[in-house]
Amino acid sequence: METDAFPRVTRASRAAQLHGPYAILDEKPDVAQRAAALLAAGVRIVQYRPKDAFRAQTLRRLRELTRERDAILILNDDWRRAVEFDCDGVHLGPQDDGFTGPSTVRAALEERLIGLSCGTAAEVERAGASDVDYLGIGSVFTTASKADAGAPIGLDGLRALTARTRLPVAAIGGIGEEHIQAVRATGVAMAAVLSALAGPGAGDVAARLVRAWSARG
Repeated sequence: METDAFPRVTRASRAAQLHGPYAILDEKPDVAQRAAALLAAGVRIVQYRPKDAFRAQTLRRLRELTRERDAILILNDDWRRAVEFDCDGVHLGPQDDGFTGPSTVRAALEERLIGLSCGTAAEVERAGASDVDYLGIGSVFTTASKADAGAPIGLDGLRALTARTRLPVAAIGGIGEEHIQAVRATGVAMAAVLSALAGPGAGDVAARLVRAWSARG
């Protein structure tokens, strides 16, 4: 367990960084190198999504890299490990422990962030009544990276659901370079990107995403 269990920054200061491209990284042999390239390109939100291949060594290295760049590190699915490894927060989906009762997670995470996945108006409204920090809304476009993503809601659906909450929204699902400006125009705070950052030249792609996002700022 990490010895520095006390959050190094406040929940409010972490939440203030919830804007721009939001990189999601699966567990792969080059994940640390990929993260370093994305952070060097200007990405300031990184989610580690290990699924069935969690590696403590990887998460520790990602924690080091994100601290060096003053970036946010979110762990997918597992809020207990998010506390153990002093991540900045956790992202929970409908099948994850704590999704339906975020109050328990909030008590454990203290100053860390909680994000919830939503795909319907009912889910957005229910999440908005919880003590969480941001919502992941989608799938916006067709995606092959998440088997249970459901039918895509499109930009109109994203815009409609984003308008139903005051929480920062991370659009998710099939988002690449060609979509980034149209996604931002819907009013979201973040655009989560996975597949577009999984291939060769991820750092260059990330730099273009950051520039495109900032161009509308």
